[in-house]
Amino acid sequence: MKRGYLFQGQWYSWQQKARGTPTTGLPPSSFVNCVQNHDQIANSLRGVRLHQLTSPGLYKAITALTLLGTGTPMLFQGQEFAASTPFVYFADHNPELAKLVSVGRKKFLDQFPSVACPESASCYDNPESQATFEKCKLDFGERERHANDYALHCDLLKLRREDPVFRNPQPGGVDGAVLGAEAFVLRFFDANGDDRLLLVNLGNDLQLISQPEPLLAPVEDTSWKMLWSSEDPRYGGFGTPPLGDRDWRIPGHAALVLAPHKNIRVKGNT
Repeated sequence: MKRGYLFQGQWYSWQQKARGTPTTGLPPSSFVNCVQNHDQIANSLRGVRLHQLTSPGLYKAITALTLLGTGTPMLFQGQEFAASTPFVYFADHNPELAKLVSVGRKKFLDQFPSVACPESASCYDNPESQATFEKCKLDFGERERHANDYALHCDLLKLRREDPVFRNPQPGGVDGAVLGAEAFVLRFFDANGDDRLLLVNLGNDLQLISQPEPLLAPVEDTSWKMLWSSEDPRYGGFGTPPLGDRDWRIPGHAALVLAPHKNIRVKGNT
């Protein structure tokens, strides 16, 4: 989120050489971020999508990070409404080449120990079969049937488009810190002090009795108020209690967006 990608010239053991180049000075929009793509889904045994492999809360939290993050987000086809259809490898070649492709595809998948197991053989889809292609077609009726997932993506994209802080992050305008074993915060800085906090908790509920992290400090004469939560019932969540002024309880498997609000000072009678 801060630098575009991780390897910027360090040693990479798998390739046995240094990898990457520095990203200093490049605008955040130069980088394309995704949590799944056609390679990751199709290069598996059953072409299962990410939302089917994890919990609803984790999926919503990582979706918020992707769509509100600094880079340009990329959604795989049907991701915006949690498509239930798989995406496996399919092709259409002449019969002679088709046989070679089918054999080569099976050999490629066998590099994965789980796929190479004997019990997995019956799950292999012949890439040249018409049925393989047909099972991958999207069902756009799921936009309505999966209304919670569709609303999540629509609302996050609207927030990214219309919120002045998320809309145009500047190079160096985002900082982050770890808050717990599976939780972190990103702070999006605004020239006028109208900053945003994106809290992402991929673990259990996190209780912050004290907050010794400078990025959590509110702008002077303001306090943090919730602007958005992945646990909104609109997205199939269970609601989010407001954060206290002193103690914070960040719900597990969730993402929250906080914005500053001016503190109201009450004057006494004279």
